[in-house]
Amino acid sequence: MKPNLFTLDSSRKELNMLLIIGALYSLGIFLSNTFVNIYLWKQTNDLVNIAMYNLAIYVAQAVLFTLSGRWAKRIDRIIILRIGVVFLSIFFLLVLFTGEKAATYNVLLGTVLGVGYGMYWLAYSVLTFEVTEPETRDFFNGVSGLLQSFTGMIGPFVAGYIITRMNNSHGYTLIFAVSFVLFLLAVICTAGLGRRRAEGKFGLKLAWKEIGRDPAWRNIVIAHVFQGIREGIYTFIISVWIFIVTNSELSLGTFNLVYSAFSLIFYYIATRYIKSPQRKMAIFLSGVALSLSIVLLLVKLNFTTLLIYAALIGAFYPVLYVPYLSLSYDVIGKAKDARSLRVEYIVLNDAAANAGRILSVLALLVGIGIWKDASIPYLMLLLGAGPFFIYYFTRRITNFTAEPSIKKLPKNEIAGDDKR
Repeated sequence: MKPNLFTLDSSRKELNMLLIIGALYSLGIFLSNTFVNIYLWKQTNDLVNIAMYNLAIYVAQAVLFTLSGRWAKRIDRIIILRIGVVFLSIFFLLVLFTGEKAATYNVLLGTVLGVGYGMYWLAYSVLTFEVTEPETRDFFNGVSGLLQSFTGMIGPFVAGYIITRMNNSHGYTLIFAVSFVLFLLAVICTAGLGRRRAEGKFGLKLAWKEIGRDPAWRNIVIAHVFQGIREGIYTFIISVWIFIVTNSELSLGTFNLVYSAFSLIFYYIATRYIKSPQRKMAIFLSGVALSLSIVLLLVKLNFTTLLIYAALIGAFYPVLYVPYLSLSYDVIGKAKDARSLRVEYIVLNDAAANAGRILSVLALLVGIGIWKDASIPYLMLLLGAGPFFIYYFTRRITNFTAEPSIKKLPKNEIAGDDKR
């Protein structure tokens, strides 16, 4: 029978609520954080300042994701989710309060945002693992991607329009305030999630040792490093390039509108047609396409090529991430002691991705320090090959059948150590 996320009576409410929280989070992030890098750029015209802001995000996210994994073994992970969203709200308040001096506090702002990211994504990832099974993960990730794409279409374009129509400072103030409200709504929505306690010791060393024993787990961890290597500098350099070429926030909103429109279509296609047997081919084709897509901008950088680039990555990111994320969760589900160590496995995956992001930004800082801006195109080409290496390290992982490896626990059941 074809899996339908919304017909699973036992967890339908929590699945729907998790998707709503994810949508509110995405809308808040797309509405405002898309423009924070431009906000800082307009104050300094300094790429190093923006790189340090993003480096602070990645370092804080890595630390808090790990700490949140430890806390998830002691307290209800819903509480961690709420605190993470509160920190995201605080971040936008700080941006509002610092105003035109925000670039002076770039490391502080990045740290607060990284704390929010770390706590939110640890809780969200664990909950995703717990409320889905192998036969519903592709569908869940696809629906989640559809919602993210839809909010990605609305948020940046509306925000860009508001900023260009209003006085810049007033426009930024308005969209940051709206994001603050959206995150407050997300906190309220967490009341719809049941309590999910976890007890027992935080055994990160045990999950780490499995890297040497389990080839599938080792390859997934390495793939996450290369995922982060691309994301590290691409998340802000492309935005800065768009603003440099057009000098318009609306252009950045248009870029995201095109990107998200193609993502919306291809998340639907990926969700409907990419099943377990097609995962590796999908990862290969999308990995090659994404790795080569940056060549378009290096040959000729203008708004037309930027929009073509937006369409390309919008089409191929869903084809990569729907099977890749589902495969990652399935590998964790089949790993040793997955029932008692699932939090630790998720923490290590995120640590690997953040390690890649940190390495990427450090490479940029070194490149700019030695060769100035001339190093950027070469770094974009080199670091942008991350998606191809995702395929390289996942190609030998055995496809998983749609058989749940771990029976879903009742939401109030203790899930610690060998009691799980």
